[in-house]
Amino acid sequence: DRPVLVSAHNLNNAMDGDKVRVHLYARRKKHDLEGEVTEIVERAKTIFVGTVQMSRNFAFLLPAGKVGFDIFISKENLNGARDGQKAIAEIIEWPPKARSPFGKITEVLGDTGNNDAEMHAILAEFELPHKFPEKVDKVAEKIPFEIPEEEYKKRRDFRDVTTFTIDPADAKDFDDALSLQKLDNGNWEVGVHIADVTHYVTPNSLMEEEAQSRATSVYLVDRVVPMLPERLSNGVCSLRPNEDKLCFSAVFELTDDAKVVKQWFGKTIIHSNKRFAYEDAQEIIETGKGELDEEVLKMNDLAKKLRAERFKNGSIAFDRVEIKFNIDEKGKPLSVYFKEAKEANQLIEEFMLLANKKVAEFIGKSKGRKKPKTFVYRIHDKPDPDKLESFNSFISRFGYGIQLQSVKTISSSMNNLLDHVKGKKEQNVVETLAIRTMAKAEYSTRNIGHYGLAFDHYTHFTSPIRRYPDMMVHRLLEKYLEDGRSASEQKYEELCHHSSDMEARAANAERASIKYKQVEFMQDHVGEVYSGVISGITDWGIYVELENKIEGMIPIRELDDDFYIFDEKNYALVGRHKHKKYQLGDEITVKIWRTNLEKKQLDFKLATLPETKNSES
Repeated sequence: DRPVLVSAHNLNNAMDGDKVRVHLYARRKKHDLEGEVTEIVERAKTIFVGTVQMSRNFAFLLPAGKVGFDIFISKENLNGARDGQKAIAEIIEWPPKARSPFGKITEVLGDTGNNDAEMHAILAEFELPHKFPEKVDKVAEKIPFEIPEEEYKKRRDFRDVTTFTIDPADAKDFDDALSLQKLDNGNWEVGVHIADVTHYVTPNSLMEEEAQSRATSVYLVDRVVPMLPERLSNGVCSLRPNEDKLCFSAVFELTDDAKVVKQWFGKTIIHSNKRFAYEDAQEIIETGKGELDEEVLKMNDLAKKLRAERFKNGSIAFDRVEIKFNIDEKGKPLSVYFKEAKEANQLIEEFMLLANKKVAEFIGKSKGRKKPKTFVYRIHDKPDPDKLESFNSFISRFGYGIQLQSVKTISSSMNNLLDHVKGKKEQNVVETLAIRTMAKAEYSTRNIGHYGLAFDHYTHFTSPIRRYPDMMVHRLLEKYLEDGRSASEQKYEELCHHSSDMEARAANAERASIKYKQVEFMQDHVGEVYSGVISGITDWGIYVELENKIEGMIPIRELDDDFYIFDEKNYALVGRHKHKKYQLGDEITVKIWRTNLEKKQLDFKLATLPETKNSES
């Protein structure tokens, strides 16, 4: 399994990720193994999105991203595409002597610059769909809103218990609801009620295939691309107020200091009394007044105690600010603003974490030496010690430090650090690098616990409308509650791997859509001067984040007062002659130089601040 060096002229049209056969050359002294591609066994990717560039009798598709070639499209394979349009093309062949592969346009997305076309192009770039197949929509239309009478008899009835949802103001897919009632013994019964998606989406059905393939809803800057058709995600399954809804619930009996003394999992029926936006619930928490104020305030009190206990046990608080845009009807960004999680968000978060943790423990904590049944876990490995060491050395420049003696000291000192940097100029750089020291959370049937949350068992049970792993968890939990045999580990491990992959693609698409809007927003601000903080250093330039969280780059060739060398160990660029240093976390003043919307790139030049500082957002 040693790497083989293949020079560009020996690739023979192989692309990144392709499965290939290689002819190895005799090794030359001190050189790596070298070879030449003799056969492409399997293409990693044959479908590309890009911009159509017409010539007289043919065209090229210029693919988005760093692909390294254009796709030749003959006139008869244009499928109605016009010059400058965004389109999707499939490679049909790559003749041995041809510089470009031959392709055909399979879908025209629209004109470059048109918001829908651009958002659909971003989805296509990460191989994500932007619409449902007609046959799936037809199946969805046949799913009834009405609940059959016999279903009421099979379920625990929560319709008389005060129940509410708290979601973003613009949300329509309400996955989860909370209920609260005081018990005769003085304890509290909290119901975490989750939409019973798997009641409607049955195994081996067309809808199941579609949900499994997508594995997640995708949240772009201006839209949601749902995992399930809207009739299900925003209608039949959504826990809308004043409607009877089918749920899979985790019901807990908690003491006044939020200790769980009893738990129950099972199928229920609920009737939500109120749909709160986060802002409404936050107002009740801050003023103590409003509809269902007693319930909201009590839930908040219990959530705060759960949260305190979680941090005491080593949970880490990465509270990242969300970047949002005010957008006009054509999709043009008018202003940037930030969304921070407040107590109302934390209220929901704590009860979702509780349900996810307790469901995972219920299956994963086996009695005696018995192997637990196959289950889907959300796992998060410990951080890489080398990354932690280098992070520690970087933050020491600002007078901070992390205690690396044990898992517990790392998490408690990490929390202290994140607390201390709040509001400081280096906050974003430190937070970003702290996150980079962490492993990526993923799905697996092999449980190793969740480091960031400090949970030994954790899963995703609470969002089946928008995540396929939660659907798997619902199915397995239902099966095991009925004493079903352990499911196939191999099958579920493959589905976990697929779900983790689709989650990563969705996150990349979301980031790309935000970057697109940031560059589009800054087009109207070229020539203006801003202050920012150095957020990244590479051997090709300096990345700078402005006060409005928009990031751009000063290309190294624009630093013309010296020859600068990249000092990787110290995250710095150092001038060879004058020894001027640019370091991560330094404050810096820049001028917006140029924007490239097609590449989602923003370039800066060094500048000096005018008398009045510009902090447009």
